[in-house]
Amino acid sequence: MSVRLHTLSNGFRIVTEDMPSLKSATIGIWVDAGARHERVEQNGIAHFLEHMAFKGTAGRSALDIAEAIENVGGYVNAYTSRETTAYYARVLQDDVPLALDVIADILLHPAFDPQEIETERGVILSEIGQTLDTPDDIVFDWLQETAFPDQPMGRPILGPAENVRRFGRADLAAFVQEYYGPEQMILSAAGAVDHEALVRAAETLFGALPRRNAATPVPARFLGGEKRVVKELEQAHFTFALEAPGYRDADVYTSQIFASALGGGMSSRLFQEAREKRGLCYSIFASSSAHEDTGLFTIYAGTRGDQLAGLAELTMTELRRAGEDMRDDEVERARQQMKAGMLMGLESSTARCERLARMVSVWNRVPELDETVAKIDAVTTQKVRGFADSLRRQDTAAMALYGPVDGAPDLDALAAKLGA
Repeated sequence: MSVRLHTLSNGFRIVTEDMPSLKSATIGIWVDAGARHERVEQNGIAHFLEHMAFKGTAGRSALDIAEAIENVGGYVNAYTSRETTAYYARVLQDDVPLALDVIADILLHPAFDPQEIETERGVILSEIGQTLDTPDDIVFDWLQETAFPDQPMGRPILGPAENVRRFGRADLAAFVQEYYGPEQMILSAAGAVDHEALVRAAETLFGALPRRNAATPVPARFLGGEKRVVKELEQAHFTFALEAPGYRDADVYTSQIFASALGGGMSSRLFQEAREKRGLCYSIFASSSAHEDTGLFTIYAGTRGDQLAGLAELTMTELRRAGEDMRDDEVERARQQMKAGMLMGLESSTARCERLARMVSVWNRVPELDETVAKIDAVTTQKVRGFADSLRRQDTAAMALYGPVDGAPDLDALAAKLGA
């Protein structure tokens, strides 16, 4: 397999990986523009813009866009994260030029038809309502907001309903003008792809775009705090977070391996102690997410309200104990899980395509898989213990609770238990 990277004179980047065994390919454009790039009055507009992607261009209707890809048996989609918006398609080898033409049309010539804006406004408001009705979704938005209050990193990707209700054509066009410059775009393709042909096509489609000086995102500051929403629900939803390394931090792999060992699967400490041995919950897990300049180490559990206090205290005990007695076999299992998950996931062209774009966005290069595996293998039990100990000694933490949670300990009490 061969990875190649080329940058046009205006900063637009093309990265490809040829996978000779495939007869199909995934191709898309990843834009370095997400929820954290929005001002408070813009919150939700990156996601709104993603919804409008398939609602028509100057030369194609919404139906034309759908039929162009589906008539050749392809699949097209998009998503918004806190730092990225992606537009991509999976098609057969001969239809890669068509897919690129459609995606370029979406990005360069959006119609932003007022009637379609109203239609999608209703769809997004329904999506927001659905999230509010899904406790184990909304509690993570609240945790993010509590960890990073009053700053872009803490705002929800969907945005508040009041913003969505007033966004118009001018707002969408202004965000595109500000953040959809060639330096912010990465054309990524993996599978049965011809690198040179894609470079030529990109030059034709994107080469004339002028450079833009997009605003630098507001640095994230983990401040922490507590949000508790008491409501009559079947389950009490508990989330707890500490600041974790960003994706350029040398400890990012240590953080992820520790999260896996602590609560990444059925063999993890939290699952075994909380669910298997004590029956304190139905679901419990730990994870470590990374962003450009920060990250979150998160523990989630869903349980009965009368079990929440004991469960919350147990999670703190296990988090503290991990810095003292994490075993070699636990770390080795977590390393193997991380490598297997990464390598098995990359058997698809879509996962490869997404990895290419992410690596170019972070490093402006694509590290060899062997390099990444070596970094995972370099994480020792001593490093994991040291990281766990430093994690629990942080000065601030964040917690969000939802449901029958009035009997749960407050954040200060849990932090004291963590530092005991």
